[in-house]
Amino acid sequence: MKPHAAASAVLFLLTAACVGAAPLTKAHHALSSYGFPAGLLPSSVRSYAINSTTDVFSVNLGSTCKITLPPDNYLATYSKVITGKIVNGKIADLDGIQAKYPKKNFAEAPDCEGRKPAAAAI
Repeated sequence: MKPHAAASAVLFLLTAACVGAAPLTKAHHALSSYGFPAGLLPSSVRSYAINSTTDVFSVNLGSTCKITLPPDNYLATYSKVITGKIVNGKIADLDGIQAKYPKKNFAEAPDCEGRKPAAAAI
């Protein structure tokens, strides 16, 4: 599978489960503006940046994050920093997310296990 296709497949499959209902940050709204569900990012987003010239993005979660996604206890692991390249409907060169593949929709930002949601100020 090509790298951008693999990244798209991971993101598509990550959209399959949702837990928690934390307030959405500006990073979640930015993700939505590119055509992706906000729940691809956990609620622990501390900061993010998108270079409008190169479309390269980075998301800082403050620390690593693990989320167990019901109903089948799929594990998603996020690195402290997630990077990639984003355009409308496509993410390439994704680094910082590993996941098993659940089959539900991400409508909300899930909380990291053992951590409180981030403040909605970002």
